[in-house]
Amino acid sequence: MKTVLTIAGSDCSGGAGVQADIKTMIMNGVYAMSAITALTAQNTNGVYGIQEASPEFLDNQLDCIFTDIFPDAVKIGMLSSSEIMRHVAARLRQYEARHIVLDPVMVSTSGHRLMDKNAEETLQKELFPLAEIITPNIPEAEALTGIKITDAVSMEQAARMLHENFHISVLLKGGHRINDANDLLYTEGQGIWMHGERIDNPNTHGTGCTLSSAIASNLAKGFSLEDSVRRAKQYLTDALKAQMDLGHGSGPLDHTLGRFQ
Repeated sequence: MKTVLTIAGSDCSGGAGVQADIKTMIMNGVYAMSAITALTAQNTNGVYGIQEASPEFLDNQLDCIFTDIFPDAVKIGMLSSSEIMRHVAARLRQYEARHIVLDPVMVSTSGHRLMDKNAEETLQKELFPLAEIITPNIPEAEALTGIKITDAVSMEQAARMLHENFHISVLLKGGHRINDANDLLYTEGQGIWMHGERIDNPNTHGTGCTLSSAIASNLAKGFSLEDSVRRAKQYLTDALKAQMDLGHGSGPLDHTLGRFQ
């Protein structure tokens, strides 16, 4: 069985973060491991507290994983500080980790900044060069490029800029801003549109975690980058079609994931 490591924050409600990553990886047929960067107290209605792991303890987690069960792919999610980012980058370089999928958790879909400017700069400098692909949403791509994204043309412009500036493959997620389910994969100097079915489901908490974890799982299994993205996108679409409603807010999407594979 192929192995995948998630480096991310924990979501006690199970809807996003490490919990969503592990569930997704298991359902995609890989062995899931985790290095937790922070504990969060959250549910479907919001985040109520964050307790960051010490950089030294995170190093300890990563050493235990890489020296025993070397991951075939790595998914990176929430990194709560510049210091944590530098420690993650150092360990990934030390162990020559491969197939790194980076979900740059910088700005929420609603536009709320989740990371200060110093941390954003550290993320770009330390971790972007190590990643095989980054998976920004539209607000994150706007923050990284300064381009206002309102349509397919501006999506292409932003994705191309990210690809050229960072020499990295980019999956720019259309999401709610464009009013469709089309994502743009920009790799090897060209854009590939991933057309999807727009599903009216409010339970979208954790979709970004799920998508990036599914991509990493498919890369670990030996699929090409394009095929990995297509398979991951279809997996997420199937989950959203379940229309399960949980909790009192935007119910965690990933409770539905066990029904698909």
